[in-house]
Amino acid sequence: MADFNSIYESKKKSAPEALKLIRNGDAVMTALGAAEPMELLKNIHNIADYGTKGVDITNCLPMYEYDFIANAKPDIITNSAWFFSGAQRKAAKAGNMHISYVPQHLHGAGLRRMYAMREDGRRMVLLASCSPMDEHGFLSLSLSATYERLLVDDGATIIVEVNSQMPRTFGDVTIHISEIDALVETDYAPPQLPHVPSTENDEKIAAYVAERIENGSTIQLGIGGIPNALANGLKNHRHLGIHTEMLTDNMVDLVLCGAVDNSQKTLYKHKTIGTFAMGSQKLYDFINNNPSVMLKNGSWVNDPAVIGQNHKMQSINTTLEIDLFGQCASESIGPMQFSGSGGQVDTAVGAQRTKGGHSFICLYSTAMVKNAQGERGMISKIAPMLKPGAVVTLSRNDVDYVVTEYGIVNLRGRSLKERAERLISIAHPDFKDELKFHVKKHPEIY
Repeated sequence: MADFNSIYESKKKSAPEALKLIRNGDAVMTALGAAEPMELLKNIHNIADYGTKGVDITNCLPMYEYDFIANAKPDIITNSAWFFSGAQRKAAKAGNMHISYVPQHLHGAGLRRMYAMREDGRRMVLLASCSPMDEHGFLSLSLSATYERLLVDDGATIIVEVNSQMPRTFGDVTIHISEIDALVETDYAPPQLPHVPSTENDEKIAAYVAERIENGSTIQLGIGGIPNALANGLKNHRHLGIHTEMLTDNMVDLVLCGAVDNSQKTLYKHKTIGTFAMGSQKLYDFINNNPSVMLKNGSWVNDPAVIGQNHKMQSINTTLEIDLFGQCASESIGPMQFSGSGGQVDTAVGAQRTKGGHSFICLYSTAMVKNAQGERGMISKIAPMLKPGAVVTLSRNDVDYVVTEYGIVNLRGRSLKERAERLISIAHPDFKDELKFHVKKHPEIY
C-alpha cells in the first residue's frame, strides 16, 4: 500500500522553491477567483531573481492587486486575462504593455488558451489551491472546477497551495497527490466578496423577473444588487433547481429557505451544480463536505447544448449598455475592456433552447458618467447606437427579455421597429423623446 504521507512530504516546498519550477517561456494558468493560490501569486514576480523570463500568466477574477499585474516587466511576465478586474483595468489604463484581454466564452475558458499556448510550443503550468489531503491521498481543488482539472488531465505541471482553510468540495475537483509536482502549505481564509445591498431599482427589476419564473424552474444567477434582490424575490417559489457558472451566497439562502430543492431538474437531480464558488464564509461553510453541491468543468456546465437540457432554464444576466437593435455591450465601455464575456452568451442561448426557458438581460435605465470636461451627468443606458468601438457581447439575435426599473419587454422574434418601440417603453422618461426622434430620423434602418 502506498505511503501517501511520504509522497506528500517529498513534494512539500516553500513558495520560492516551488516557483523555481517555472521555466523560461512557460504558460502559467492560475485557478479562478477565490481558488487562486494567493501566497504563490504574491511572490511570482520574484521569478526574475532566478533569471526566468518570457512567462505568460493567464488568470480570471484575481482577488488581490498582485505585483505581476501592477508592475511586471513585459520581458519577464505578461498577463493575459479573460475577465478584467479593477486591478487589470488600472494597469491597462496606465498603459502597461504587459497586460491584455483574451476574448472567449466561459465554456471555452482555459481550453482555448491552453490550445493556443500549446500551439506556440509553451509548457503549461497550473497554480491552484487545494483543501488538505485525505487518507486515500486525494485533495480537492476546492472553489473552482472551471478549467483546473482539465489542465491536470492534459499533463500540465501542477503547483498547488494546500490551504487548511479551503473547503473540501465534490465533482471535477478531485486531484491525487501523485498528480501534483510541488505543494506549499498555507493557512489563510479564502478571499471573500462583500455583500452588495439591493437598491430600490434592483428590487423593481427583480420583481419583473421573479413573476415570470415558474415553480420548478432551473436558475442561473450572478452577483450584485439585482441578483441579490431576485434571490430574495424567489424565496416563496418552490422546487427550484440551480445550474449556474458561479455559486454565491444568495443561492445558499434559497436552499436554506426551501425554495431550491433541485427536485425537478433533468440534469443531476437533487444536486446544486456550479463551476466555481465565490462569496462569504457562509458560502464556503455551506459547500464544505456537502455532497449535494457539485462543481463541474466549465466546458460542460456552460455548454449551451447542456444548459438547454435543463428543465425551464432561466438565465439572468446584466449589461452595461443596449442599443435599439437589442445589441448588448456587457464587457466594454466603448473599446475599453471593462470586464469579460464570461458565461453570458452560454447561458442566454442555452436557456432559450429549453421548453419554458428564458433569458433576462437586466440593466438600470441610466448611469452617471463624466463628460469630456470632467462634469458628471446622466446618460441613458438604452442608446440609439452603442458607443463607437463597443464590444457586442450578446448579439441582437440572442436577446430575449430586457428589464429595467421601468418595465420588462420581450424582444424574441420581434422586428427592428418593434424592438425599438419596446425598448423605448422601458427607457428613462427623460430620454424617451430623444430615442423616438432617432428612430423617426432613420426609418431606413428600422
